[in-house]
Amino acid sequence: MASINMNIDYDNLKLTDIISVDFLQKVQDAFGKSLNFAVITNDIDGNPITRPTNFCDFCMKMTRGTEKGAQRCKECGRNGGSQASRTGRPAVYECHTGMTDFATPIMIDGHQLGTIVGGQVLTKPLDEENIRRVARELKVNEDDYLESARDVERNRSVDRESLAAAVDMMAQVAEAVSRIGIYKQRLANVAAFINEKLTNVSATMQELNATANDVSANQEALNKGIQEVNEISSKINEFTSLIKDIAKQTRLLGLNASIEAARAGTAGAGFSVVAEEIGKLAGSSSDTVDKIQEITAQITIAVNETVRKANNTASMVDEQTAAIEKSTQDLVDLSMYSTELVSLTK
Repeated sequence: MASINMNIDYDNLKLTDIISVDFLQKVQDAFGKSLNFAVITNDIDGNPITRPTNFCDFCMKMTRGTEKGAQRCKECGRNGGSQASRTGRPAVYECHTGMTDFATPIMIDGHQLGTIVGGQVLTKPLDEENIRRVARELKVNEDDYLESARDVERNRSVDRESLAAAVDMMAQVAEAVSRIGIYKQRLANVAAFINEKLTNVSATMQELNATANDVSANQEALNKGIQEVNEISSKINEFTSLIKDIAKQTRLLGLNASIEAARAGTAGAGFSVVAEEIGKLAGSSSDTVDKIQEITAQITIAVNETVRKANNTASMVDEQTAAIEKSTQDLVDLSMYSTELVSLTK
């Protein structure tokens, strides 16, 4: 059976190769807005694939709006993402401000294709002293910073277990959707294989059809050659009958000559006439033999040509047989992979 490439090159595979960005955005928005936490999806290098969902002002404006705050948030995200990548499981952690974030790796067959990160929630009472300390380090107004943090506490407080369960469910959804994308790629490989096989079968059948036309023309020539042989055979039969008649007359004349030879007196004259007729017949026989030889030569040429054409026909038949065998094998391959295609779609 011919080989088909069902392997996936994970080293060069991108998350967007198997999942559309629009679909990722819809799933991300649904999770973020229904559970009221921030979400964004990054590729394996940490670059955002989707638009941020439900990001809060405390994180985006008050904290990431400062140079030092952006650096610290990036470092926290990197550490959380590294933990998720090492374990292959979602990581829930606290950022430098005391907010709770998460990182969920998108894993397929042990390969990470991206990360869903987010959070910006509180899983414990707000530590106001820590918030003021961070504000001083970031050089922002402490009261404004604290009020923004309190807004998170009022609207985004959740127990850690519920957050972990939601994040775990998000990871399962991401993996399931990614696996569907992988199956789609494998189906695409199968479809490409089938398309190639169908192209080969089509080309082979076209060649078979062209060869069949040649065989038909050659067969007509062969039939014509055989007809010529039959016509020549008829001429041989005609001359064979003539030779038989000559032989019969020769025997009769010879008998008459014998009779005449037995008679006295007139035997010489009678035998002379018989001898003359026998000579004529002998000459006629010689001419007939020449014609027979000429016809025999024509027969030889015609037969040789017939044999050559028959050999050509046999060669074409062999080519047709090989082509049919190849087409048959291609069709067998198509049947087997069509079965696999149906299995994959299920």
